Amino acid sequence: MTPTVFRPSGAGLRSAAGFLATLALGLALLFGAPHTLDTFGLVQCTGFAALAMFGLSQGFVWGFAGVMSFGQAAFLGLGGYAYAVAVLNLGDSTLPVLCAIAVPMLFAALLGYFMFYGRISDAYIGVITLTVSVILFQLVNATSGSQYRIGAAELGGFNGIPAIPALNLPGHPDEPLDTDGIWYAAMGALILVYVFLRAVLASRFGRVVVAIRENETRAQLIGYDPRLYKLLAFTIAAGVAGLAGCLYANWGGFISPTVFGLPMSAQVIIYVLVGGLGTLVGPMLGAVLIQALIITAGSQSVLDSNLGLGLVLVGFVLLVPQGLVPVLRGLSWRLIERRAGKAAPGPLATETAR
Repeated sequence: MTPTVFRPSGAGLRSAAGFLATLALGLALLFGAPHTLDTFGLVQCTGFAALAMFGLSQGFVWGFAGVMSFGQAAFLGLGGYAYAVAVLNLGDSTLPVLCAIAVPMLFAALLGYFMFYGRISDAYIGVITLTVSVILFQLVNATSGSQYRIGAAELGGFNGIPAIPALNLPGHPDEPLDTDGIWYAAMGALILVYVFLRAVLASRFGRVVVAIRENETRAQLIGYDPRLYKLLAFTIAAGVAGLAGCLYANWGGFISPTVFGLPMSAQVIIYVLVGGLGTLVGPMLGAVLIQALIITAGSQSVLDSNLGLGLVLVGFVLLVPQGLVPVLRGLSWRLIERRAGKAAPGPLATETAR
């Protein structure tokens, strides 16, 4: 019998190349933007980075864990409010940042336990998360009045919480970050979260999560508990969304109940669909493109911005159902292989030694 020599997977090489390219682009933006953009442009890019992280949380839990969270804005809002309340009471932003991550994760762990261990179907999970987001919107919206406060932080009802202290150097509340510093914090956090989620997906845990998404029954038959893995993925995504909420509150220095609203929950789904479901780069790219479109549409009076956003979504679903990143990735690799004069490698190439 002749031995078989296995070569590296073409898909694995493409994935590694895509990761390195994305990381290089992110680092270039991190250090290059403050030197090429004015203050207004840098502030806008900081908002893009926060919402790109929000899209990343939805892309992870939906595209890889197969859990459709229609109310991902609930965790964004919890993170933003947790940071605002904690920093107004403590002054130093170090612990409030951790609160912005921990509070949504604890809430998601509790909610997810009842959903997944209660064997709620996927369709009802989407409805439940959306309902929770609406409930939080109504609850926070009804906190108008000076009697609704947590320590020194007045919730403000529909007026929200203004003048939120910015991030500061750890342990130095008297040294808040300036515009450049907030950009470095937001973009740096986005890069770290992207690397973290890539590492999670490359681990045994991540491979099991994807296997459960592909065939839950088969994964259960070979000894894995789909409920536990879905719960953990759901909780991780909530923590990422909470950190995005913290950065979003820092971006504007303001947080209000609209962060829990239906438009925010719908936008993050559009981010994923436009960028590409089942990718990490796609939701980030989708967030930047959609937010840029919203800003552009808001500066003109010919077409309603919500109508324009709906038309973009319908167009992408009909014409580019895979999303931008998978399509562009496939085209670029086909072009590279054509120029190299060889066919695209299969998922696993084998060669028989003679």
